[in-house]
Amino acid sequence: MDFTFTEEQLAAAEAAQGVFAGVVPDAVPSPALTPGAVAEDFDRPLWTRLAEADLLSLLLDTEYGGAGLDAIALCLVLRESAKVLARVPLLEHSAAAAAVQTYGGKELAAELLPRAGRGTLVLTVAASGRSGHDPAELAVTARPDGDAWVLDGVQTAVPWAYGADLVAVPARTETDRTVLALVPRGHEGVALAEQISTSGERLGELRLESARIPARRVIDADGAWEWLRGLLTTGTCALALGLGERVLGMTSAYAGKREQFGHPIASFQAVAVQAADRYIDLRAMEATLWQAAWRISSGAPGPLPVSGDIAVAKIWASEGVRRVVQTAQHLHGGFGADTDYALHRYHAWAKHLELSLGPAAAHEEALGDLLAAHPLG
Repeated sequence: MDFTFTEEQLAAAEAAQGVFAGVVPDAVPSPALTPGAVAEDFDRPLWTRLAEADLLSLLLDTEYGGAGLDAIALCLVLRESAKVLARVPLLEHSAAAAAVQTYGGKELAAELLPRAGRGTLVLTVAASGRSGHDPAELAVTARPDGDAWVLDGVQTAVPWAYGADLVAVPARTETDRTVLALVPRGHEGVALAEQISTSGERLGELRLESARIPARRVIDADGAWEWLRGLLTTGTCALALGLGERVLGMTSAYAGKREQFGHPIASFQAVAVQAADRYIDLRAMEATLWQAAWRISSGAPGPLPVSGDIAVAKIWASEGVRRVVQTAQHLHGGFGADTDYALHRYHAWAKHLELSLGPAAAHEEALGDLLAAHPLG
């Protein structure tokens, strides 16, 4: 395997750095963390800049106005977005569009993807909080009815639900298959109830009561949901890596100028060892992330299915980002808990990323099942 990035991938990362350069993490306060704040929508001006930089169509083929790049390019861009806590559905939108392109057929792709690439159609995904290996996690059912599918059930914690035009909802059929329905916000039989995430952002509890979705908007293809969920999980690892890198940078800068007993605390052995341990966490997060993204992009075989590499990456991302922010809070002392300082925002977002699409324990369970089914050696 060769993890050297291509010119096109590096160009995407450079473009992202330019777009995110002016974003200030505390510029738009999160409602649960700032009394009286309202953050009902995502950052629309930033979304427009991402579209103008062609960063919303990275994974789309050129026939839909995209760059035809891969999961590695997307993860490079997501890594940059997390450094500034960008309030945009970049991961969910990109992953859902890629699933439509891969599994949805030419007609659906032609209908949706050009607008998705321009950012005028916004997609998100109703994903559960566990690792995805347990079919019981699918809380929505779907049954065919003529030229439509009828959906019933409740899916909680849907990110960016109030700003997206379409929500990709995985649903279980009577024959225990999984279909992926593209549900319009405001559609008959569809309701949203407000929830607030650990990061302080507005989520939606999606309630479906006999919602009829046209068959052309339902992806009924083997493996579609599993593939989409794998891409979402890998993208979440990229977000955790970018956040962790920024937090360790903030901690190093603070420890280098904060003095005790006439010396910067960074010169104390106990502080240096903690910072070094967190650097090791980040390098492990990075290595496992690129391994998973490379497997998704290349389709290369491995000792385990690609879901094994994704599970390993998410285990490291969940545990690593938690340790990074905890150490940062510890080394900042009381200053780290000050809500006027951005570290409290990074800590809240890190906790959300740690649990999103399954905590480490859930992915360890999934990895154990894979090892039992695919013995090594």
